[in-house]
Amino acid sequence: MREIVIKCGGSSLEELPEEFFVDLVHSHEQGVCSPVIVHGGGPLISKLLEQTGVKTEFVNGLRKTTGDVLKVVEMVLSGSVNKQLVNRIQLAGGNAFGLSGADGYFMAAEPAGNSLGFVGEICKVDTEVVRGILSRGQIPVISPVSADPSTGQKYNINGDTAAAAVAEALGAPLSFISDIPGIYRSGGGGWFEHLTVPEAESLLEKKEVTGGMVPKLKAAVEGLKSGVPEVSVINGLDSSALRALLQNTQIPGTRITAGEVTARV
Repeated sequence: MREIVIKCGGSSLEELPEEFFVDLVHSHEQGVCSPVIVHGGGPLISKLLEQTGVKTEFVNGLRKTTGDVLKVVEMVLSGSVNKQLVNRIQLAGGNAFGLSGADGYFMAAEPAGNSLGFVGEICKVDTEVVRGILSRGQIPVISPVSADPSTGQKYNINGDTAAAAVAEALGAPLSFISDIPGIYRSGGGGWFEHLTVPEAESLLEKKEVTGGMVPKLKAAVEGLKSGVPEVSVINGLDSSALRALLQNTQIPGTRITAGEVTARV
């Protein structure tokens, strides 16, 4: 079965309809695809940080991560959110296996080298771990929290960046599940149905995308340059969107490719 990496955005996690998980499980059981889930959880992290009085700030869509923030990030992502997603897949009849990038250092991380504190980047993905889970008929559900094997230091990894790293390692298409129907055109006028890498880079250079869409589009560009065959952004709240994606039909969202589309991937 073809592998596909599905990144579930934190902004839509709690609102994903039951149909999303039913379609995911059905497509897996029918041999349509082998889904690999990577998730975020930004809004839930912000909520808990506010409740505990820990200050946080964002720079270009990325959360500045102190030691105290990192503790909350891991608690929310590798604990609460990961297990909620595993549970919802299993309630839909599937078999899911939750893990974080720090488990067995299967997603090795290193410091990103910026002013964002304990924010890292993925330097290696052990695909044998992912494919081992898939070979047992299970759906991997991955928290992006990862660690440096040489020091044991854990890092907050942006979920979009982590998903792109997994897709690159697997050579699989990548889909970002959000709560909006794709990437919006600057100044209104709806969203893009298709973008090429040069067009996406132009949007970033001209700052025509903002907030959480910045790391998403950057991850898409880097992934496509490194062998990811196709990236899409779809609205997970649309009950038919995931089905269209997994059945390889016209998606209600934005497709991003290295060049002009000549055929469906």
